[in-house]
Amino acid sequence: MATHEAKRAELHRMVMADHTCPWGLKALDLLKREGYEVDDRHLTTREETDAFKAKHNVQSTPQTFIGGKRIGGYDDLVRFFGKEVKDKDAVTYKPVIALFAMAALMALAASWAAYGSLATVQAAEWFVAIAMCLLALQKLKDVDGFATMFLNYDLLAQRWIPYGKIYPFAEALAGVLMMAGALMWVSVPVALFIGGIGAISVFKAVYIDKRELKCACVGGDSNVPLGFVSLTENLMMIGMALWMIFKPMGMGH
Repeated sequence: MATHEAKRAELHRMVMADHTCPWGLKALDLLKREGYEVDDRHLTTREETDAFKAKHNVQSTPQTFIGGKRIGGYDDLVRFFGKEVKDKDAVTYKPVIALFAMAALMALAASWAAYGSLATVQAAEWFVAIAMCLLALQKLKDVDGFATMFLNYDLLAQRWIPYGKIYPFAEALAGVLMMAGALMWVSVPVALFIGGIGAISVFKAVYIDKRELKCACVGGDSNVPLGFVSLTENLMMIGMALWMIFKPMGMGH
């Protein structure tokens, strides 16, 4: 990690009438948090910015100078302070963890509002239904992107291409109906069908064929690895559908 006796830095960043560079703001904030007095120099026009880039032979702004030495852009500054730069292409489970955590909190909140209690059977049902809706929403943000990634492993989509575009709407429909406890004759077969096909497809791709793929479960731009998470999504739908069929009549909270 670098040592810094002189706590002064010179920062050149774009601050224009129609655009303020977010990376410049992040660089300024990082320098201040590291205890630096910042000579914050604004590039207020495109011409001024282009001239600065040409002068210092750089491709982007912001640019930070410390002790007369150019450190570089925001990522370079992060490395200079010994911090880790996030790899945008790295696999991660964070989107799925955040989604399921939010589904759980929403289900508990609904249970509390409806029954004055968190520990209810309805809360568990709502958790699954809300998770299905949130997962569907991620896919619906870019149906084409999801459908393309889905083709990598889903057995039905590989044989009937339109299924990839139908899937997000089917999952959303089943989730909403299960949330409402309505039209179970529609939601249960839909959940069993898409969940069953999905579980078989994921199991074959990951555990039989041993393929390393990205999961389409949270959308077409996902960096979540295909495997346990996607299998859990499908088994969750199957389990919810079976529960709706066999649960004791009148069970609520």
